[in-house]
Amino acid sequence: MSKKIGILTGGGDCPGLNAVIRAVVKGGIKKGWKLLGFRYGWKGLIAGEFMELDDQTVSGIVHRGGTILGTSRTNPYKNPGDAEKVKNTIKKEGIDVIAAIGGEDTLGAAAKLSKEGIRIVGAPKTIDNDLSCTDFTFGFDTAVNIAMECIDRLHTTAESHNRVMVVEIMGRHAGWITTYAGLAGGADVVLIPEQPISLNHVCEVIQRRHEKGKLFSIVAVAEGAKFEGKDMVLEGKLDQFGHVRLGGLGQLLGEMIEKKTGYETRVTVLGHIQRGGSPTAFDRVLGTRFGIGMIKLIEEGKFGCMVSLQGNEIVPARLEEASGKLKLVPQEFIELCEYFE
Repeated sequence: MSKKIGILTGGGDCPGLNAVIRAVVKGGIKKGWKLLGFRYGWKGLIAGEFMELDDQTVSGIVHRGGTILGTSRTNPYKNPGDAEKVKNTIKKEGIDVIAAIGGEDTLGAAAKLSKEGIRIVGAPKTIDNDLSCTDFTFGFDTAVNIAMECIDRLHTTAESHNRVMVVEIMGRHAGWITTYAGLAGGADVVLIPEQPISLNHVCEVIQRRHEKGKLFSIVAVAEGAKFEGKDMVLEGKLDQFGHVRLGGLGQLLGEMIEKKTGYETRVTVLGHIQRGGSPTAFDRVLGTRFGIGMIKLIEEGKFGCMVSLQGNEIVPARLEEASGKLKLVPQEFIELCEYFE
């Protein structure tokens, strides 16, 4: 039976989104379905703004970063009446199923709408890799490779000038990118939200390296890491899901290291560089598998579920379980980093 599927991408952009969109559209067309792409996440469903998607629309996009649909951090439950507008748009346009591609916030809103009777399937998207129920999210591998390459490049400057280089990497509550990039890039200290920062310990590692003749050090720190007994370093602004914008930890840490050790210290903040550019082969393939997996969820009537990667299998997981709890870096990885200090 012919279906009409509405697709949206919500939250921060990340490499691999277009691969998912392309796969859903290609798979849906083969089933004889009609595909509509809602613009800028939940904002498009609230406003009724969409575009028709076909073979031509998704041709040549698998290698492109970002999302052809646009995205936003719009929360349909933030303003009174917006959730009803979403439902009205779905009814007005005759949408059978919503395919929501997003992270904790986007899929959290999807879980609420699912409980209210809207047929929804999801795909996990976050470069932070912190969604439960899936081993990896697309976008993470690309972000790690970008951060790793930046650390590689910082090594030469650090060694040439006998400097300490602090590199601030994305990661609000989970330090997956920093951990993987730090290990792969040979960082001397890796600092993540899962374990409070001990300034004394960081400086001891750096001083010990100097005593051994290593006159430079690389410190990889996640933006959401906290000093012992302190809160996160914040800009002070809130998004629609109530998240405070982070900023300034790298600079603060760099100043503290230089003051305590006396070693010249420089800070690099990677910021949105980690989100941009072409996805890696891993993320393109994972995004493609997730997109076709969503088609299968729709076919099987498994609404209220998202696709997930467990081992090497694509399996369904309940939306509320995936968005209800963050997946943090385990102690095993924290101890692994400590071997290389």
